[in-house]
Amino acid sequence: MTSVPTRPAPVSPNPGGSDHPERGLRGLRGLKPLGRMGDRVRLPAQPFLRHLVFFVLGAAFFYVLTTNVSTYNDFQIGEIALYAIVLGGLSLLTGLNGQFSLGHGAFMIIGAYTLALLQLHAHVGIVGELVSATLIAAAAGVIVGIPAARLSAPYLAGVTLMLALALPQLSSQYGSVFGGEQGLTTTPPAGPGSINSQEWLAWIQIFCALLVLLLLANLARSRFGRAFRAVRDDEIAAAISGIHVARTKVLAFAVSAGCAGLGGALLAFSTGVVNNGEFPLSLSIALLAAMVIGGAGSFVGVWWGAVALVYMSTWSGSLSHQFSLGTSAAAYLSDAIFGVVLIVAILAAPTGIQGGIRWIGRRAWRGLVGTPLQTAATTALVALAPASSTETGEPLGHRVIPLDGPPADDGGSRCRSAPAGGDDRVSGDDSVSGDDRISGDDRVSGDDRASGDDRAGGTHGETSTVRPDPEHEHDPEHEHEHEHEHEHEERSTP
Repeated sequence: MTSVPTRPAPVSPNPGGSDHPERGLRGLRGLKPLGRMGDRVRLPAQPFLRHLVFFVLGAAFFYVLTTNVSTYNDFQIGEIALYAIVLGGLSLLTGLNGQFSLGHGAFMIIGAYTLALLQLHAHVGIVGELVSATLIAAAAGVIVGIPAARLSAPYLAGVTLMLALALPQLSSQYGSVFGGEQGLTTTPPAGPGSINSQEWLAWIQIFCALLVLLLLANLARSRFGRAFRAVRDDEIAAAISGIHVARTKVLAFAVSAGCAGLGGALLAFSTGVVNNGEFPLSLSIALLAAMVIGGAGSFVGVWWGAVALVYMSTWSGSLSHQFSLGTSAAAYLSDAIFGVVLIVAILAAPTGIQGGIRWIGRRAWRGLVGTPLQTAATTALVALAPASSTETGEPLGHRVIPLDGPPADDGGSRCRSAPAGGDDRVSGDDSVSGDDRISGDDRVSGDDRASGDDRAGGTHGETSTVRPDPEHEHDPEHEHEHEHEHEHEERSTP
């Protein structure tokens, strides 16, 4: 009885489910993590469906939140939503494409004045007004983005900063069109039924924010998003790979400007008036700082930046009232607090608040269930470990093949081997020992070499035996000739 090792039967890494189709280390991804916390929640693999799940969850959360707070809080939640739209476009421009902009307040002005002029002259409805504000601001982004595509980061920041300084002055130069210093008034949409107008406006702003972030997230996972990241990482390598660098930059600028225009139009609904005072230069700088606080390139982090942007002025007003600060000091307290928060956020979480939360979540999960690679490798080793048989005491991964069958005609034994598959490899215990080697006296002479007809057949695993010619098997003369040939070979061998 000889033990021939075989490969153990494949064990599914997912007990009770289907086997994972991948091989190697990629196959470990299908293993469920082990630990006290149980299995992770599986989200849809398709990006659009996964983002749609977050869209529905976000809509449900904000619906419950807005129906249980006051009207002023609805106003603040609506502002958070519209700033999230602007920060989402800025995060795509800076975090994904690597372009810096200090003039997004100017694109918000374009969107706000577009909505106000349409309400004053066209009356196309709220959907037409918002779409028109978005498209006109995106067109302005294309105009600015074409020359900006040839500029590097500091020069691009300077150009956009100049735009934020110069564009608000147009309303003063053309007062008959834009209303001068007083600006233009807007009418917020009225809520249906018993829903008050502020709560209805907050729902519109939240829906627009969730829809825009859904589209931006899908855009980032598409070939356009990959082109954005390639240009951000290395423009030369992106151009060599076939990406039109200038066109990609202009597209990113247009999308970001369109988001800013939509946010400006929604802000015009909230304030009820559009003038230069609503869009100062500090707003453009605060937008960039809020994007950094939330996390550049993160469409979830824009909500943290929007919260900081909205509530910072409220918190600064409370502090100034508590410490009885003067009017001049209270005016700059918000900017000072915002700067301190920005510095602390960069030092504590260089990737933003969302990046810090993600890092803490990964550390906490690893502390509870171990690293994913460790748990997957443990599961794989347990699945591949051979069990012991209760009958024979040998591992179940080995089988015993009896060597039965009649002996060969020449007195030797012929081995009946298993098929030569990859699973039936011969182990080291079955190798031929040194005592069984063929000695020099047993070598086959030149006359006794196997002819072409006596060679081994096509059956793999069988041992062919060379047999002497039956006519000369007991001939004394031939035996004498063989002895002389052996002596001649021994003398000629050095």
